Amino acid sequence: MSVRIDYRQVAPGAVRAMLGLEQYLAGQKGEEGLSPSLLELVKIRVSQLNGCAYCLDMHTKDARAAGESEQRLYLLGTWEEAPCFDPREKAALAWAEGLTLQAQNGVTEELFRRTRQQFSERQLADLTLAIVAINGWNRFAVALGAEVGFYRAGQQVTA
Repeated sequence: MSVRIDYRQVAPGAVRAMLGLEQYLAGQKGEEGLSPSLLELVKIRVSQLNGCAYCLDMHTKDARAAGESEQRLYLLGTWEEAPCFDPREKAALAWAEGLTLQAQNGVTEELFRRTRQQFSERQLADLTLAIVAINGWNRFAVALGAEVGFYRAGQQVTA
């Protein structure tokens, strides 16, 4: 897809704010933080649901560079039945789908309960913020256009 509006150029303050959220999430290390691998899986799954080629290109490259296996990336669309995802990853992916598709399915008490069993309150808040962020990036890239295929793993995205 070609660029319709270069949102980085016309709204740099908004892009900086979104990048600030990404930096916050990346900086949450240790016992209370979410692993980079988990965050990449969530970003990829949400981008699949939203049909965002730019973000799929970016996050599959970053996931591979971080050591994610090809098999897990291939099976991500069928994570519920794939044995290579652990209960914590499945809970995060279910939460990501629930939030991304909330207009269709809602975010049920059962979904919240199952997810909360795997994550602390802080982790669940951070996971929710990560899902909000990737949904926002997807909407920028899909609606306003982004050139797909030029991203290199680990490349710094700036406003």
